[in-house]
Amino acid sequence: MAGTNRLAGEKSPYLLQHASNPVDWYPWGEEAFTRARREDRPVFLSIGYSTCHWCHVMAHESFENEEAAALLNGAFVCVKVDREERPDLDHLYMTACQMMTGSGGWPLTVVLTPDRRPFFAATYIPRETRLGRTGLMDLVPKIVHLWRTRRQDVLESAGRVLQALQESGKDAPEEDLPKDILDRAYGELRDRFDHESGGFGERPKFPVPHQILFLLRYSRSTRTGWALEMAERTLKAMRAGGIWDHVGFGFHRYSTDDQWHLPHFEKMLYDQALQALAYTEAFQVSGNPLYRSVAGDIMTYVLRDLADPGGGFCSAEDADSEGEEGTFYVWKAEEIRRILGKEAARAFGEAYQVREEGNYLEEATGQRTGRNTLHWRGDPPAELPPDLEKARRTLFAAREKRPRPHRDDKVLTDWNGLMLAALARAAASGDSRCAQAYRRCLAFFSETMLSNGMLLHRWRDGEAAISANVDDYAFLIRGLIEGYQAFLDPSLLAAAIRLQVEQDRRFWDDRLGGYFFSPAENRDLLVRKKQIYDGAIPSGNSVSALNLALLGRLTGESGHEERAVRILRCFSSAVAAMPSAYTMLMAALDFLTNPSYEIVIVGDPAAPDTAALLTVVRERYLPGGTILLRPAGRGAGEIGKIAPFVKDMKPVGGKAAVYVCRHFSCREPVTDPRKLRDVLEEEGS
Repeated sequence: MAGTNRLAGEKSPYLLQHASNPVDWYPWGEEAFTRARREDRPVFLSIGYSTCHWCHVMAHESFENEEAAALLNGAFVCVKVDREERPDLDHLYMTACQMMTGSGGWPLTVVLTPDRRPFFAATYIPRETRLGRTGLMDLVPKIVHLWRTRRQDVLESAGRVLQALQESGKDAPEEDLPKDILDRAYGELRDRFDHESGGFGERPKFPVPHQILFLLRYSRSTRTGWALEMAERTLKAMRAGGIWDHVGFGFHRYSTDDQWHLPHFEKMLYDQALQALAYTEAFQVSGNPLYRSVAGDIMTYVLRDLADPGGGFCSAEDADSEGEEGTFYVWKAEEIRRILGKEAARAFGEAYQVREEGNYLEEATGQRTGRNTLHWRGDPPAELPPDLEKARRTLFAAREKRPRPHRDDKVLTDWNGLMLAALARAAASGDSRCAQAYRRCLAFFSETMLSNGMLLHRWRDGEAAISANVDDYAFLIRGLIEGYQAFLDPSLLAAAIRLQVEQDRRFWDDRLGGYFFSPAENRDLLVRKKQIYDGAIPSGNSVSALNLALLGRLTGESGHEERAVRILRCFSSAVAAMPSAYTMLMAALDFLTNPSYEIVIVGDPAAPDTAALLTVVRERYLPGGTILLRPAGRGAGEIGKIAPFVKDMKPVGGKAAVYVCRHFSCREPVTDPRKLRDVLEEEGS
C-alpha cells in the first residue's frame, strides 16, 4: 500500500495509527530481528496503546516528522508493539525500564541489542531537547556513537539488565504469609488515606477498585468501621468528581489533581468493570442507593458506547478528540447557557461548579483553558432532581453531535472477562439488560475465542489471534464463576472448571507454585515471568487465588484450594514487604482464612418458594459465601456431578430448602425466608 509501512497489514488500532508514519516500522517478529542481526543495528522498540495521550504527542512530534523519522531509520530497526495485544512484552520491558530508570509509563521506549536485550530505556521523549530533557534528535546520535565505539560496554550493560530480569523472575522459598498480613495491608491503606478527598496517596489519583473490594471484606471480617468509612468516602468522592462523566456516565482513567476534579479523559473497559463490581458490593454492604445507581450508570455507558455488535466489548475510548485532550467532555459556560437557557444553565452551573473563566486546567501546562469539567460539591444524590436530569439529557444530546474520541475497538479476553463478572453481578440484582449482554458476550467468546480448546487473547475486524496469557484465563474464569452465582446454570460452572484445568496445564509452575504470565510456547521472550502486583488491573495470580478458593468451595475438590494456598506461599516474600500493593490477593486470603460457607438451595428453579429463598440470599453481602442450586427431584443433574456433596440434599416437606454449610458440614435446612435471614446473620454474612 503506497504511503504506508509494514504496520498497514496489522489488526491493532494502535499499530494502524502508525501505519502511515515515515518511520520504517516493523511489527514485533523475527523479520525485524533478523534484519537487525544482518545489518548489526540496535532495535528501537516503542510500546504504547491507541488511547494513550502521550503516545499521541510523541507520534505527532517525532514519528510523523520526516527529519526525526530519517534519523531513526538510519540508526535502528524500528519496532512497534501494542501493549494491550502483547502485555507479556510490555511487562518484560517495562520491568527493564523501571530497573534502569526508576520509573515507567507509556509511551515506553527501549533500545535493544539484536538478540532482544535492553540497554537503554525511557518513556516519552520530546523531539528537541528542552528544560534539561534530552530530545530524540540529540539522543539518537549518542546511542549510535555508543553502539559503534563502546560495543563491549553496551553488551555488558545489556547482560546485567538481562541477569537482573532473570533474578527478578525467581521466586523465594515457599513460606506462609505472616498472620497479621491482612491487618498490615489495611494499616498501609489507612496511613495513605486522604481524609479530605478520599482515595489513597497524592496526585495523580488513580481509582483502584480492588482496594475498595479488600476494604469491604476486611470491614466485614474484622468489624472495623474505619475500613468501610474509607471505602465509602472514596466511592462518593470519585462519583462526585470530574473523574466521573456526569453527562454520559462512566469513569475516566485517573485524576490529575488530588480532589478527583481534573481527569485524564480516556475511558478503559477494565476500569468500568472493576468500578461496577466495587459499587455493587458497596451497595450490598451499606444499602446506599447511590452505589447501585452508579453501577447501573456504568453499565448504561458500557452497553451504549463500548459494546461490539458481535457481543464482546471494545477496549477503550481516547482522551483526545479534535487534536486535543478532553475536548469532547469539557464545556464553556456560555455554551451551556446557549444549550439550556439562562435559568436552567444557572442551576446546572451551581450544581456542577461551572465557572465563567473555566475550572479546567490543561494537564501539561497547568493553565486555565476557559472550559469546565463537571463535578458535584459534597455527596452526590442517588437520583438527580428532575430539572438537573433534564439538563443532563439535553447536554448529552448536544455532546453527541461533537466529533467523538477514537474508540479502540479490539476485543480483549482478559478485560471482557472482568466485564462478564460485572454484568453477572448486575444481572443477579435484577438488571435484565446485563443478563442479556452477559449471554451475548459469553456466546461470542465460546464461538470465536477458542482454538482447539485453547483460548485466544484478541479479536478485531473478524480475526481472533494471539495466544492467551494467564490473565485471559483467570479473568474469564472469574466471569464464569460470577455467571454461575448469578444464573445458577451449571454449564457455566463446568466451563469455568474446564478453563481452570487448561490454565493449570499451560501456566502452572510445578516446582515453585504460581502461574507464569505467558505460556511456555512463547519463544520470543527473554524471560518467562510471573506477575503478582495488583496495579490498575489485578494480577492473574491474585484473581486465580480467589477463583481457586471459590471453585474449591463450590465443588468440594480440595485440590483447587491447595493450589490457591501455594500461590500465596509462592509470592509470600514480595507480598509481605508491602501487602497493600496486592489487595486482590488480600481479598483471596480473607476468603481463605476467615469463616466461609456454602449456601445450597434445593428446589425447583422456577418455583416461587425457591425464588423467595434466593431473594434473601441475593440481597446480602456474601464475601465468604458461595451459592449452589440443587434442582429438586430424584437426581441432582449436572450440578451433582460437579459438586457431589449436594446429591443427598432434598426439599423439606415438599418445600424448597436452603442448607448453609461450613466446609461442607451443614446446619439443619431452612424453608422460611425469615428464618434464613436469621441464619445468614448468625453466620456473620
